[in-house]
Amino acid sequence: MCLAIPGKILEIKNDRKTALVDFDGLKQEVIVALLLNPEVGNYVIVHAGYAIEQMNEKEALEAIDQWKELAEEQNLDLSDML
Repeated sequence: MCLAIPGKILEIKNDRKTALVDFDGLKQEVIVALLLNPEVGNYVIVHAGYAIEQMNEKEALEAIDQWKELAEEQNLDLSDML
């Protein structure tokens, strides 16, 4: 099983291999080298520091809400799950 968390690309780094991604307020640098044409504003699924897939905003926001609910049920912060 793979745990992957959606986030929004805020900035593509000059090397075009990494990006700053926002996970509901928590910002982390991730590797985007596996994606075709990542762009600022796109949502991506991130696993183990790698963006593995792009997704549409509606699906991403729904998934983020589900992650928040799961974190709340487990008395965790979303950052504990990244």
